Amino acid sequence: MKRLRLDRWTSPLLAARPAPCPASRPRAALRPTTAASAFSRGTAVRYQSTDTTPEEHIAAPQEDYDDGTDHVRFPPLEKLPPGAASLPSPPPERALRSAKLAALKARLALPDRVPLQTLARALVDASADQNRLFNNSSLAFVGQTFINYHVSEWLLCRYPRLPMKILYAAMKGYAGPISLHHVARSWGIEHAAAPGGEVDPGLLQFSMHKPGDAFVALGYRRSEADHLKHNKWRHSLSNSVVFDDDFGDLIDTQDQADKMRARPDTEYGNEYTRMLAENAYATCVRAVVGTLYAHAGREPAKAFVKAHILARTLEIERLFSFKHPTRELSMLCAREDFEAPVARLLSETGRLSRTPVYNVGIFSGGDKLGEGAAASLDHARAKAAMNALMSWYLYSPGENVSVPSDMLEDGAKPWTPAYIDMGEVVGR
Repeated sequence: MKRLRLDRWTSPLLAARPAPCPASRPRAALRPTTAASAFSRGTAVRYQSTDTTPEEHIAAPQEDYDDGTDHVRFPPLEKLPPGAASLPSPPPERALRSAKLAALKARLALPDRVPLQTLARALVDASADQNRLFNNSSLAFVGQTFINYHVSEWLLCRYPRLPMKILYAAMKGYAGPISLHHVARSWGIEHAAAPGGEVDPGLLQFSMHKPGDAFVALGYRRSEADHLKHNKWRHSLSNSVVFDDDFGDLIDTQDQADKMRARPDTEYGNEYTRMLAENAYATCVRAVVGTLYAHAGREPAKAFVKAHILARTLEIERLFSFKHPTRELSMLCAREDFEAPVARLLSETGRLSRTPVYNVGIFSGGDKLGEGAAASLDHARAKAAMNALMSWYLYSPGENVSVPSDMLEDGAKPWTPAYIDMGEVVGR
């Protein structure tokens, strides 16, 4: 395998500088200066332990492992150097010897500019290694921001009339923790039973006992969050845009932990550990996108998000829930200066039988806005109004709609302003 020049890494996200050694303790011997063990600006020793106090543990020098054959295998547990098992995560130089990591990079078709060391760092959750120089929290923050930006601009330009609540739900359907968890599992990522320095770097490492303190999303935990759990005062949609997370949800992880700690589950132990696992897998996907953006640039990262996240199918029409569809349709027609909607019976069958079917249409002047069929006239009128509203909200200018980020490409066509509607009719 061709050696990588890691000394050319200049991103501040990847700069791992060792902490100074205490004066009372002699300086430990550094690792040999090779291309496989060099960090961003020189040779560095990993000064960290499970409690992230660099003075209490210094990693032993890494040795080359060779079983006498033409290829180099990943070392077995008994051949690890002393002190490697006490690290919270594997040393970066061991990433070059992991077959799982090389297979993951090949499956994702990542370019050669993405080193295996950084990809291995994307698999280390903050709950496994609290040191931000070795976990994926900084990369995940970049990836989270990049993913949410491209998902939101694509939804706004593709469906310009979506209500804000439906827009939040669609964003969560594409880039939420559960969706990204399924994306990571579709990549073939497996998780280790417990994190540690002896774990294969190609396995996802996170703790099943506590969540990581990684800051990977924007938002604030409100001072009145305990009151908002029981009532919705001061929790409007505009208020959620300012204070809550990227999907309009309240930030209250302790409340989620209390609810899920004791309920049974089959795959990850219980619902609390399932939530931790889903968040760890989602953070891993965000970190992979952040890694690709840091090393390959914006265009490969955007193509990666489009191929792995936006290419997934989401039935947005199933996200709608109307309480008063006929009233909302009347207000919509009044706002758009249409004629008042009128319901008309188009056809019927079996009026005197056990299973009648009525087909009702909603008309505004000579234009039919929607049509619905049900077993009663009132239900058929409501379904026709809902279909008319969904045909309005789900309007799309086309499948290959241009987004603002397209203007950053070289040789981009002149920008055509996107159509954005004035907003929803009735707040939900």
